[in-house]
Amino acid sequence: MGRVDLPVMPPVKPMLAKAQPAIPTGQLYEPKWDGFRSIIFRHGDSVEIGSRNEKPMTRYFPEVVDAVLANFPERAVIDGEIVVLDRERNSLEFEVLQQRIHPAASRVNMLARETPASFVAFDLLALGDEDLTGRPFRERRAMLEEALAEAAPPVHVTPITDDHALGQKWFEQFEGAGLDGLIAKKPDGTYQPDKRVMTKIKHERTCDCVVAGYRVHKSGPDVIGSLMLGLYQDNGHLASVGVIGAFPMARRRELFEELQPLVTTFDDHPWAWAKQEDGERTPRKAEASRWNNGKDLSFVPLRPERVVEVRYDYMEGVRFRHTAQFVRWRPDREPESCTYEQLEVAVDFDLAEVLGLS
Repeated sequence: MGRVDLPVMPPVKPMLAKAQPAIPTGQLYEPKWDGFRSIIFRHGDSVEIGSRNEKPMTRYFPEVVDAVLANFPERAVIDGEIVVLDRERNSLEFEVLQQRIHPAASRVNMLARETPASFVAFDLLALGDEDLTGRPFRERRAMLEEALAEAAPPVHVTPITDDHALGQKWFEQFEGAGLDGLIAKKPDGTYQPDKRVMTKIKHERTCDCVVAGYRVHKSGPDVIGSLMLGLYQDNGHLASVGVIGAFPMARRRELFEELQPLVTTFDDHPWAWAKQEDGERTPRKAEASRWNNGKDLSFVPLRPERVVEVRYDYMEGVRFRHTAQFVRWRPDREPESCTYEQLEVAVDFDLAEVLGLS
């Protein structure tokens, strides 16, 4: 497989979106997919799968390469999202997708068979010898639909509508299929790499969590980097659900001083490493993640006595999908009251219907 030669050449930074709380009017609306953003380049038998950080992901997704060769035009550059669809669970599996990035070719090939990925296309940057990035989005979208009119799974074209009411309905319904919100695009917008010219609308919720530990900041041992959050399971165990860490530097130092009276040992801590049990999610269990590049994930245990209200978008399994945001301390709440029962559960929606497969 040789080097591609196209009017738009890799690497290309994808066009980005800026978050807004409400769905803007007068635009085109698409579901927001939760996977790996990827611009894919095809030139004959050559395929390169780009990524958000411009590093090629081609070797990690051989089944996507095969699908591109079977479904893309001979010369094309298409922006989209690599996702893993679990039809049985009716969800997108981001954690499974993360596991696909592995240095061993044998494991890459095994995972390609066991947890194959799909590609959801939503923009066309080049076709044949023409650079389309300067054309309005409505034209690029029409050309994308024509270019992939005969495409078969695992290549899909994302749904789109100019109906604001339908976009609102999608925003409410599609979360039940594991989607991440809504993207709004201006019909006359050109493709602007690395510019936040689209709009993303995501779900926001709050819940009360127990603070059970902290990690120090890279700037020094007396500065808080992140606070580790937990929720109580039905069996009484405290599960690790994520972290909050977006504090001003002065507040990080203040927090360090405030939390010192709660510092304890692991002897009686709910996340004591020597007392892990199968089925519990503890911070230590994911410590060797390949996504952390050797980063030290050890933490300072705290007595689980303080409660904090945080803002989050949605859950993936038992954890927050993205880093949560601090709202306020809750001295009026007992730690034991911080359970999963407080979480809002999205109503199921058929993922196959989103993709037009049902």
